[in-house]
Amino acid sequence: MNLKLRPVVVVLLCLVAFAGCSESDRPLSSPVRLEGSIFGSFYQVTIADSLTQGQARDLEQGLVEVLEQVDASMSIYRDDSELMAFNQAPLGEWQPLSNELIEVLAISQSVAEASGGAFDVTMGGLVNLWSFGSEARPREVPDDETLQARLAEIGPDSIEVDETALQARRLRDVFVDLGGVAKGHATDRVAAYLNTEGVEHYLVNLGGDLITRGYRDGDGEPWRIGIEAPLDDRQEATHIVPLHDISVATSGDYRNYFEESGQRFSHTIDPRTGRPIEHRVASASVFHPSNAWADAWATAMMVLGEEEGLALAGEQGLKVLLLVREDEGWISLASPAFADYVSAELSDEMGLEVR
Repeated sequence: MNLKLRPVVVVLLCLVAFAGCSESDRPLSSPVRLEGSIFGSFYQVTIADSLTQGQARDLEQGLVEVLEQVDASMSIYRDDSELMAFNQAPLGEWQPLSNELIEVLAISQSVAEASGGAFDVTMGGLVNLWSFGSEARPREVPDDETLQARLAEIGPDSIEVDETALQARRLRDVFVDLGGVAKGHATDRVAAYLNTEGVEHYLVNLGGDLITRGYRDGDGEPWRIGIEAPLDDRQEATHIVPLHDISVATSGDYRNYFEESGQRFSHTIDPRTGRPIEHRVASASVFHPSNAWADAWATAMMVLGEEEGLALAGEQGLKVLLLVREDEGWISLASPAFADYVSAELSDEMGLEVR
């Protein structure tokens, strides 16, 4: 049967049978794409399951509610968010927090410890100082005295998280910013929602953080995503990677930066020095079952750089792909776990250097 005729046949059958068919019952061509704006970015959910118009509408309404719940909990741009209330709470006093916020704080503390402080959600004040945060500040290099003062305040030991009692507290006057992990958590939440609704085949893209389940068509073809080339002037994929039941988060320095006196300052701040990174790594992609973990680890890899980052990726068994600037272009470096994931054949095709 010609696929283009199928919707017409369905409508005619409904009219003849008087079965109460409506626009909501109209089957949609697969895949179905749901998209919109959230967190100052975008969401795009592609579903390969068979859906009707009504089912797609209900799914989108539900996933938007999930995203709005995350925003209400973890946004630093909303004065009424749960996170902002935590940031304004008296020092040393335990604050009861939602299970979701506790979970994200716990992940953050775990990655901070494992990375030797390369990931640190308490550095919101430093990010603001460098004009990359929620404060409206001119983009300029801060004076060293102010920088050192803020650097002295931060650190994973400045907050304490009690996962059992679902509470946390700030021990020093730090500004907790979950920008390096909250979007990944939101991506996980959308995936969990789709799972509970019985969706078996999907690709969630939340501002570049992605998670997949199942396949993109009935032939068992995996979802495929592009790893963006580190180019300032255009968007272009440098690698196409097949994904199946896994997520990926990428952190890069080629979109958000400023220049002063001919020097480039990346938005990725090293919590250990208080200054923007200066090494050759242009982007870090981490592949992990959880996008929250992938998100946090991608930021840590950007801070650590190629040598420290890949050494730690090997120790942790992380699937990591780094794009590293070299001469006028870049090279692709991978952890052994990532090379194993994509296969030796694809590793060779991608020109990966495994370390």
